[in-house]
Amino acid sequence: MPLPRVPGRAGRLQDIPVTGHKRVLLAAPRGYCAGVDRAVIAVEKALERFGAPVYVRKQIVHNVHVVTELEAAGAIFVDEVDEVPPGAHIVFSAHGVSPAVVSAAADRGLQAIDATCPLVTKVHREAVRFARDDFEILLIGHEGHEEVEGTAGEAPDHVTLVGSPEEADTIEVRDPSKVVWLSQTTLSVDETMETVRRLRTRFPQLQDPPSDDICYATQNRQVAIKKVARGADLVIVVGSANSSNSVRLVEVALEYGAKAAYRVDYADEMRQEWFDGVETVGVTSGASVPEVLVDQVLADLATAGYRDVEQVKTAEEDLIFSLPKELRHDSAGQRDERALGGRGTTA
Repeated sequence: MPLPRVPGRAGRLQDIPVTGHKRVLLAAPRGYCAGVDRAVIAVEKALERFGAPVYVRKQIVHNVHVVTELEAAGAIFVDEVDEVPPGAHIVFSAHGVSPAVVSAAADRGLQAIDATCPLVTKVHREAVRFARDDFEILLIGHEGHEEVEGTAGEAPDHVTLVGSPEEADTIEVRDPSKVVWLSQTTLSVDETMETVRRLRTRFPQLQDPPSDDICYATQNRQVAIKKVARGADLVIVVGSANSSNSVRLVEVALEYGAKAAYRVDYADEMRQEWFDGVETVGVTSGASVPEVLVDQVLADLATAGYRDVEQVKTAEEDLIFSLPKELRHDSAGQRDERALGGRGTTA
């Protein structure tokens, strides 16, 4: 089956000889996580069930290709719910929304479908619980990210954002005996733990969340690229610029031994000069990236002589999430065959 066409597929890499043997180290796991798969399928099913247009607040997931494909199918992406006609269907993205957004959608009579990743919902519930007990919540994450805005919106009077390990050195709290940390789910594990270490140095009674907030998929992809990076001259990360976990993969690759690492949305963004003298190329993708985009990178690498592909597997992933309740049955009331899962992940 031919690969789908994507922008700029005419440009190809040249097969220029290098001293050693050309090969690819392909990280696994990579690509779609269960939360992303659920969210994308939710938009697809909403279009099938209710017809176009279906509105989506923000990008359903942070990937240019996915958003473009869904737009072509009839999805309309908006920044805020006041852009949506009253009574229309709206899908909340995988990154989650604050209670204020939920209320605003209800006030407009919108028919909301919540595609928030269940692992993000877990963090929201933790924020509500700790705020109820009057804890100050130190939320580790990136200012302006939709997930951070949604989590902070659950307890705005109790949340203080900590954007980096350096900020941990200067943050002030009301009561050092009642403070807890939570985090955005897509951060660098190493950097987050360094931030927590610095916070605990200043606030010894700092409490941990009940379980890891950084999601399993983010952690697994970082573990895999650490192993790949040790043997790679160059690492290619497929993912979009606004994808926090994709950007982190580039940083982790460089930190763990890759001589160079670049992020691309599409294969045609790879540049010939990146491959000068490169024998081993590592390849991975962020948690919101469909596997077809990785296939296209591998196809272009093959034209440049990198045909020997070795998979570096560090974990198996078989987690699936149920679709939002509004989409578990078809228009005739029959249970949808995809209600308890989707296309799955790359193990």
